[in-house]
Amino acid sequence: MTVPLWLWFATVGGLLALIAIDLVIVDHKPHEVTTGEAARWVIFYIGCAVLFGAGVWFFAGHDPGVQFFTGYITEYSLSVDNLFIFMIIMTSFKVPAIHQHRVLLVGILLALGMRSVFIAVGAALINQFVWVFFVFGAVLVWTAISMLRGNGDEEEYHENALTRWVRKLFPVTDDYHGHKYLVKEGGKRKITPMLLVIIAIGSADLLFAVDSIPAIFGITQEAFLVFTANAFALMGLRQLYFLLGGLVTKLVYLSYGLAVILAFIGAKLVVHALHEYHLAPDWLDISNWMSLGVIVVVLTVTTVLSLAKAKRDEQRAVEAK
Repeated sequence: MTVPLWLWFATVGGLLALIAIDLVIVDHKPHEVTTGEAARWVIFYIGCAVLFGAGVWFFAGHDPGVQFFTGYITEYSLSVDNLFIFMIIMTSFKVPAIHQHRVLLVGILLALGMRSVFIAVGAALINQFVWVFFVFGAVLVWTAISMLRGNGDEEEYHENALTRWVRKLFPVTDDYHGHKYLVKEGGKRKITPMLLVIIAIGSADLLFAVDSIPAIFGITQEAFLVFTANAFALMGLRQLYFLLGGLVTKLVYLSYGLAVILAFIGAKLVVHALHEYHLAPDWLDISNWMSLGVIVVVLTVTTVLSLAKAKRDEQRAVEAK
């Protein structure tokens, strides 16, 4: 798939235009995002992703189209699992409801910029060294095992090294000052909790990229598709945060489903590497359609089972009263 430079610029420009529209319409007047408003924006961003994928399918062919949609669904589902961590961070920093949209917007933009570096490095590595597929596959399988063990189920936020370093380096105000990042108190320049929580969100998402970037490289090695799938998934994430709310905690089996998906993609990466070394038989091949089918089926099953369990638990709670 050959992507001319003008198309890269046009795509990035289009994404920036979407962000500008979001800023003008939603964030020009800070307010608490309602469920209805969030639902409309989620539909809008999913619609944009579908239109973009349809364009890829029409102009580049069905294989790149399937790869984009598979990558987008994978990244979006991994992002949903990360929403729980975002909620914990928001609660820990006591972010006012009217400023949560701004925090997520700027934090995710920072994350997208840093992910772009990861994608560029990853694309360069896989183009030069086949053994990188083994490394990416091992990372995904290990992440899947960690998910099954429940290593990601902490309900208390612990600041990461970057957030702690910023807190030590700069004095932080006790209270929020609107959506200002820097203020002057007692003649001293200080940062506000607003800036600190944005750094916490952005750096947390960067840690999530450790499994999401190798995962999408297991679906497609086209840097353009990897970048756009990540961009559309991240851009719709903040509105999904307000739409789902407490529903995320009801998706109790989602982490198991994601573990299955990551292990599957990890196996696909290993099989691809074995084919490159001519060590795998021709029949041992995982097609794009098979990948899409497995991911959709696993996500559907885990979501249905999670919601069914949540409903049973609610009924038991009512009966126990």
